Amino acid sequence: MSPETMTAPGTDAVLAAAYAEAKTEIGRTDSKASLLLAFNGALLAGVWTVATSLPLHPAALAVGAVGVGLLVASVAVLLAAVRPNLGGASPKGCPLWAQLPAEQLRAALLADDLAEHVARLSRLAVGKFVRLQRAVDLTRAAGATFTVAALVAAVLALLGGVR
Repeated sequence: MSPETMTAPGTDAVLAAAYAEAKTEIGRTDSKASLLLAFNGALLAGVWTVATSLPLHPAALAVGAVGVGLLVASVAVLLAAVRPNLGGASPKGCPLWAQLPAEQLRAALLADDLAEHVARLSRLAVGKFVRLQRAVDLTRAAGATFTVAALVAAVLALLGGVR
């Protein structure tokens, strides 16, 4: 056995644990993104209800429109985060396995590429986390903008500026 093919004791267990962790992180990210998509949808519905049922000053509507734009951007980023990654021109893992005949599938599954698979899944998880973080930041910015719009509307209403 050459030094390149020897593995340290426990290496397979460590790789298996890393693989499981990467898969878990992907699942957690998808769950968080789904919850935030639902929250953003409810927030958009609420904003629409307020904007169409109350007499609001155009300045408050303009500030609110910025918030809606931020919220829509957040939704777009979240949809990118949960969009399935099928590997494009060079699929790996399940998308590749779905294309292989039984003999090639067996060889692919028996190949010792778990470390590569863990690295690829980890990159995928980190990409999802980055998009989720951006979406949360956009949602927070939208919330701050809606707060400003509400303050503008309240101040202008107190000053008699509602049209």
